[in-house]
Amino acid sequence: MLPIIFVLPLLQLIILSNAATFEVKNIKFGYIDNDHTSTSRALIAQFNASAYFNVLTNFPSEAVASAAMLKGEVDVVLEIQQYFERDLQKEKHTSLGVTINAIDGAAAGVENVYVTQIIQRFNKHLKVDLFSPSDKQVQPINIETIPLFWYNETLNYKTFMVPGILVLLVTMITLFLSGMNIVREKEIGTLEQINVTPIKKSQFIIGKLFPFWVIGMGLLTIGLIIAKLIFDVPMLGSLPLMYVYTSIYILVVLGIGLFISNFTDTQQQAMFIAWFFTVIFILMSGLFTPIESMPKWAQILTEFNPIKYFVEVMRMVMLKGSGCMDILPQLLKTLFYAVIMNGLAVWSYKKTT
Repeated sequence: MLPIIFVLPLLQLIILSNAATFEVKNIKFGYIDNDHTSTSRALIAQFNASAYFNVLTNFPSEAVASAAMLKGEVDVVLEIQQYFERDLQKEKHTSLGVTINAIDGAAAGVENVYVTQIIQRFNKHLKVDLFSPSDKQVQPINIETIPLFWYNETLNYKTFMVPGILVLLVTMITLFLSGMNIVREKEIGTLEQINVTPIKKSQFIIGKLFPFWVIGMGLLTIGLIIAKLIFDVPMLGSLPLMYVYTSIYILVVLGIGLFISNFTDTQQQAMFIAWFFTVIFILMSGLFTPIESMPKWAQILTEFNPIKYFVEVMRMVMLKGSGCMDILPQLLKTLFYAVIMNGLAVWSYKKTT
């Protein structure tokens, strides 16, 4: 059990934090250059210089490009029409054809944004290099925006994901261990022996759950160290505040695990039920997808999701430097959740003497 408790979560934190990303890189890019001019070659050079695109080949025709996309050899195909440079000089406008593999709709949307940005940047420089002085006077004025990114200046996705992955691991380990603990006692027959002893029900439950509470806090400590040393995730807020909130949150998870174990007879049943609820909690926690993008009914259901509050608190404290008053709503809701779940767990545990 020790490798499962400590080694596997740390490996998962390192691996998942690198793998769980919505960044789209190494986009397989192909093009059809029907113009073969210096302007069309300069446009292709812009894509070749981008860190997001991997320019593969110049397709001789649209049919060949379509066949390559069908085989998965290319993700984006840019078609430059004939007389591209001439139309820009004479007509002051032209069009480009962009074909994107949209099986993954989210990735296709990001790829479209990348393509649009490169073309707009190329168009801006083109006004300076290609048009004559008289043409430049009639060109519209460019309004340049200067973005300022708070809390994650480099837009590093690991900075966003590592706190969430850490929440996921602390939740899963403590939930599964607490859920299987009493069930294991049932399977080997020692629970009946404990029930006939003079030990009080509260003492039995505290004795069963406290070790997993300590393990959860230990996992948080090791995870924070890895987040700082390996991923260089900023920790702007108070560490004691994170530990205070986590200590309450783990009580919620342990109460859920104990509640599940009281109604199951085997470890397989406990694991199945715990995993069923964990998947729902994770997908509706805002860990991978924004809660604001969910339907209204789903947003209402997330109010009963304890993982949602833990994810919010970890990101607020670590990345924003939020204080106690900032996380007070989440803290009060989690405390209420802990009281309810542990109350139900204690009530549902039947000790016969």
